[in-house]
Amino acid sequence: MQALLSVAPGGPDTLELTTLPDPVPGKGEVLVGVKAAGVNFPDTLMIQDLYQIKPPRPFAPGGEIAGEVLGVGEGVTGFKIGDRVLALTGYGGFATQLTVKAASAVKFPTSMPFEDAACFIFTYGTSYHALKDRAALQPGETLLVLGAAGGVGSAAIELGKAMGARVIAAVSSQEKADFCRQIGADDTIVYSRQMDRDAQKAFSGEIKAMAGADGVDVVYDAVGGDYAEPALRSMAWNGRFLVVGFPAGIPKIPLNLPLLKGCQVVGVFWGASVYRDPKGHAENVSELFDLYANPKIKPQISRRFHLADASEALTLLNDRTVLGKVVVTMPES
Repeated sequence: MQALLSVAPGGPDTLELTTLPDPVPGKGEVLVGVKAAGVNFPDTLMIQDLYQIKPPRPFAPGGEIAGEVLGVGEGVTGFKIGDRVLALTGYGGFATQLTVKAASAVKFPTSMPFEDAACFIFTYGTSYHALKDRAALQPGETLLVLGAAGGVGSAAIELGKAMGARVIAAVSSQEKADFCRQIGADDTIVYSRQMDRDAQKAFSGEIKAMAGADGVDVVYDAVGGDYAEPALRSMAWNGRFLVVGFPAGIPKIPLNLPLLKGCQVVGVFWGASVYRDPKGHAENVSELFDLYANPKIKPQISRRFHLADASEALTLLNDRTVLGKVVVTMPES
C-alpha cells in the first residue's frame, strides 16, 4: 500500500509518499481499499501538531474516506468484501488501504460516487449538527455564514436553504461570492481581508443593512479572528452565534454583547458529539442521505488531486483559496 506520511511537524511540503506493508484488519475492524479521501482544515493543523488530536508519527493525514471493504476482522458482522463504505477516520485517510473500526464505517448508496462520499460526512455532519442540534434553525430565520465558500461554509449554505432559512454568505472575494450564489445563497457580503476597527465597523454595518432591523438569527462562524465581533454585533434578540472554527485566529469577544443582544454563544464540537451521542449522529447521517437523494445537497468539489500530489491540496486550504471541497483520489491497485 501507499501512504502520504507526516514524519515531522511542519507544513504540507514535509509529507512523504511511502510504500508500506498492507494492513490486516484486527478484531472489530474492516480493511478498506480507499478510493477517495476528503481534505479538511484540521488536516493542515494536525501535521503541524496544532490540533487537539496529535497522532504518533509517522501518520497520514486525512480524516474522512470512502472505498470498498477488502477484509473483515474477527467478530465483525454486517459487512462483507465489496461493500461500499465511508468512514470518519480522524487521520490515516491519505493512503490506499486503511483499517477502521467497523462501528465507524457507514454503507452508502451505490448512486453516490466515491468522491462525493469522501466529501460528505465531515462538512455536512458538522454543519447539520450546528444548524439543527445547536442552533435549532427555523424556517424564515436569517442565517449569516462566515467563510461561506469553504467546505463547512458551503455545506451550511445548502443546509440552511434546505431548512427554509434566508442565507447571507460572507466571503473574502467576489469570486467566492459568485460561487455562494450559485449554490443557493440569497445575499452575499465581501469583507476585507485586513479587518481593522474601521473595517469591522463597515462589516457590521453591511450585515445590519442586509439583515434588516431585527438582525441575524443565527451566525455560523467558521472564520473567527477579528471577523467574529462584527457578526456578533449584528445579532437578533434570542440569536445564536455558532462557534465553528478559527482559521483567522481565536477571537476575543466582549461579553457585554451577548448580554445586550440577549443572544447565545454556542460551541460546535461535532467530533465530540459523534461519540457522545451516536444515536443522534446516526439519525443525522440518515437525514443527510435523504437530503442528498432529493437532491437538496451535493458536495461542491472544486479540485481533485492524486495521492502523490495531496500536499498541494493542503496548501490550498492553508491559503484559504478553496471553493467548496477538495478531494484526494487514490491510484488503482
